Amino acid sequence: MKLKIIGSEKEYQQCLSWADEMFDKNVTSESPEGEKLQIVLLLIRQYEDQYYPVPKPDPIDAIKSKLVDLGLKDKYLVGKVGSKGYVSAILNKRKPLTLQLARLFHQEFGIPADILLS
Repeated sequence: MKLKIIGSEKEYQQCLSWADEMFDKNVTSESPEGEKLQIVLLLIRQYEDQYYPVPKPDPIDAIKSKLVDLGLKDKYLVGKVGSKGYVSAILNKRKPLTLQLARLFHQEFGIPADILLS
């Protein structure tokens, strides 16, 4: 495998196949092949970032997901955010997510600010 910037889908697929082979061989990161693998993985990531970007999740969907992950119901937010109706309006996207609420959700749940503000 020659190391170079990935310029096409064919080259991308070749790099993926080669990386799979190296993983199957259980190469160590200290070996010459392991060091080459690390570089190829960086090249793969660069290509994927350019051609397969992952969209940011919807802020409200991120909040709902975090509630589910933590086993919490919507009513958990009532005392922190406002009335039951206001919480419902936010979670059903009828009311906007304010900067103050974004800050609260970031602090309370650790949701990244760039997701909440998108």
